[in-house]
Amino acid sequence: MARRVEQKAAARERIAAQQAAQRRAEQRRRLLLAVGAVVLVVVIVGGLITIRLVGGGKKTAQGASGALDPALVTALGSIPDTTFSTVGSSGVTTAPSAINDQPALTANGKPKVLYIGAEYCPFCAAERWPVVVALSRFGTFKDLGTTHSAAADVHPNTPSLSFHGSTYTSQYLSFTGVETTTNEVQGNSYKPLDTPTAEDQATLQKYDNVPYVAKDSAGSIPFIDIGNKFIGSGATYSPDVLAGKTQAQIVDALKDPSSPIAKAVIGSANVYTAAICKITNNQPSNVCTSAAVTGAAGKLGAAKG
Repeated sequence: MARRVEQKAAARERIAAQQAAQRRAEQRRRLLLAVGAVVLVVVIVGGLITIRLVGGGKKTAQGASGALDPALVTALGSIPDTTFSTVGSSGVTTAPSAINDQPALTANGKPKVLYIGAEYCPFCAAERWPVVVALSRFGTFKDLGTTHSAAADVHPNTPSLSFHGSTYTSQYLSFTGVETTTNEVQGNSYKPLDTPTAEDQATLQKYDNVPYVAKDSAGSIPFIDIGNKFIGSGATYSPDVLAGKTQAQIVDALKDPSSPIAKAVIGSANVYTAAICKITNNQPSNVCTSAAVTGAAGKLGAAKG
């Protein structure tokens, strides 16, 4: 009994440390963007934080750090059901929260998942992995890139994927992935990359804020909107889990349900899958009715807003 109490206390301390590091990183990000070549403008009005993304066209000439090996894309989309079941979601401590009575977020007649992040961001780097794994259960990615978080930030050089230039095809939902900057310093900020559409920018401004996210997370990236039914702001696990690995090593670690990487990435993917199933009317049924996914639904945060 005493050992379980100690383990729970240690877990709480790790979570608190991760959240504190994320808040510090976000504060530095806002300071950088306030004094440099601004891509995100943070305006405080009446105690609330508003994010305004500015800049020219939809894409710039800057790209992700490289192209992801198609074999790795295939591997991320073919993780066995037994692996999802074995990992479960018991180790997940942070998850997207439901939001109340908002109009559905859709695109092309389908429910939409929106991700907004940046390549320099270590928490974005961590979170892309479970987002890709979860979405790969509903459709197919093409032209995913590889990247890593900035060397000068916390959790430096966290290996990751990039949504810049990628496409996603699904009969159940649509997906938009926006990478606002690269991981390359330009002046006091980072080189601009993707600019959200006016509609996606409005979604970010409204929902990446209280009451839809906690005050400490307002304005944070990554921002993930699942059909205007669930909102995630920040990472669901510590980027430290991925430190020192290559993309290929991370994908290989997902084959072992006992590995820390699999527990973090696949556990979070189960929770994201549970949220996505809520907007696809539990389709495909073989995914949405699986024990791992129905169990993960209990991890989703209580409704806000």
